[in-house]
Amino acid sequence: MFDPKKLLNDLLGSRVPGTESTVREKAGQVTQLAKDNPIATTALAAVLLGTGAGRAVTGTALKLGGLAAVTGLAYTAYKNYQAGNKPGEGGGVEILPPPADTAFDPGQAPQGEDDFALTLVRAMIAAARADGRIDDDERKHIGDKLKLSGFDGEAEAFLVAEMEKPIDLDKLVASAQTDAQKVEIYAASRLAIDPDTRAERGYLDQLAGRLGLPDALVDHVEATIANVTR
Repeated sequence: MFDPKKLLNDLLGSRVPGTESTVREKAGQVTQLAKDNPIATTALAAVLLGTGAGRAVTGTALKLGGLAAVTGLAYTAYKNYQAGNKPGEGGGVEILPPPADTAFDPGQAPQGEDDFALTLVRAMIAAARADGRIDDDERKHIGDKLKLSGFDGEAEAFLVAEMEKPIDLDKLVASAQTDAQKVEIYAASRLAIDPDTRAERGYLDQLAGRLGLPDALVDHVEATIANVTR
């Protein structure tokens, strides 16, 4: 079984083992594979590059690694929301792992840390697919690109299988077992895409609504992500 936390870390821009390139950078070098297929390029870029526009997580959030970055980002947004701050108030923010005594700590996940890491990966993939479909030819392009991007066989098979499944919003929402996880699932989904289409924005709005997140809290997640991506 592959390591779910490593996979999440790779998707958010960790170094490819044995190289000086991130998964994003390595994937960018082989974009020509799908250049003649915009749908495949968009879907895969969103999964491998973090957002459809190729924005990357930077600064302290990147150094934390995937799971800690998502949960730390969600915790930071929630803390600022609870404090009554305005979204984005104070400019840049330092993203730290959530304290161990909070529900945002992945070690507190009722379903287990690895299972919750997989939930976050599934959330990213679902968001990445919000504005398109993937047919047989596109799946082949995606498989080729995944191989060149440094994922191991099991992780690659998991990603391809997840991209073939219909988006199941009911299942994704039900996988949130705490209020903190609802914020974390939305944060991971938002990190996966830069919503510049009606379908992507509509998907995120629907997800936030189904998760029961207040608009003001969603605004804080958006503002926090804007401060840690480029």
